[in-house]
Amino acid sequence: MFDQLKEIMVSELQLKDSDIKPESRLTKDLGINSLELADLAMVLEEKFDLEIEDNDIRKFITVGDIVNYLEAYKNRK
Repeated sequence: MFDQLKEIMVSELQLKDSDIKPESRLTKDLGINSLELADLAMVLEEKFDLEIEDNDIRKFITVGDIVNYLEAYKNRK
């Protein structure tokens, strides 16, 4: 799941592959703003056929948080 997310973040947000680690903080380390995070959430919803609530998006602090969310969603299905 991490590798898939990393690929999406590189293509959608033009981030450097080497900068994206599970512990990377979305805003402080990667410079992602709230609009970019919302766009990323929409791409993830489409790619993984899920719905991410606005309240859940606000809980995404690190790349690992998103990975954990996606894995938990996948396991619920």
